[in-house]
Amino acid sequence: MPQPPRPRLSAAHRSAMEANPWFASMPRLQREALLGAADLVHLRRGAMLFRQGDPVQAAGSGFYGLAAGTIKISTLRHDGREAILAVLEPGNWFGEISLIDGSPRTHDATALSALDLLVVPPEAFAQQMQGRAFSHAIAALLAARVRGLYGLMEDATLRDLRARVARRLLVLARGDATQSVHLRKRVRLPQEALAMMLGVTRQTLSKELNALAEERAIALGYGRIELLSLDALQRLGGTA
Repeated sequence: MPQPPRPRLSAAHRSAMEANPWFASMPRLQREALLGAADLVHLRRGAMLFRQGDPVQAAGSGFYGLAAGTIKISTLRHDGREAILAVLEPGNWFGEISLIDGSPRTHDATALSALDLLVVPPEAFAQQMQGRAFSHAIAALLAARVRGLYGLMEDATLRDLRARVARRLLVLARGDATQSVHLRKRVRLPQEALAMMLGVTRQTLSKELNALAEERAIALGYGRIELLSLDALQRLGGTA
């Protein structure tokens, strides 16, 4: 029986992937090889791509590229509250850790909107890792993740909450996990989600955001935060 044709990657999908600094840093032949190894799948809003503890052999497992939509990476605390670790935007690749060490997934991945997702199966990922260009790119991706984790640990142990809020807004302005060189002046994220990222209550976060608004560093809107003064946020976050 003939196999149905694989869904094709649209020009918009390609544009989203090419805009990601990590993906764009690879040689073109390697980028094409990675895209060629991936299946394009669609997920509805609210669907869970994987759960913490899922084995790497689970159906649909792989190395993922987000071609459209947004997805949250999160975990549940011991008291049942959710902690959001990152919000991924189009262009980001993720899920490599379990494919490298063979251990279960370390967190939950949930669709915040309808998703178009590139899935590179484990066998295809292992084959790509045989190439020098891709293995070096994965090493660079992991190094960036480690730097980000050290930054979060430093914020949690050395900085007060207002500085942590300012720094997280600057990270989100670069696309969170994307960390683009370009800073955006608007962060589209509900305050409840930002509170979950920082591990504080919505009320505590609101107090800090209002203080930043009074200093004219930001302006608050429905589901968004306008960054009025990047200089002020960098100063408050200790990055100036």
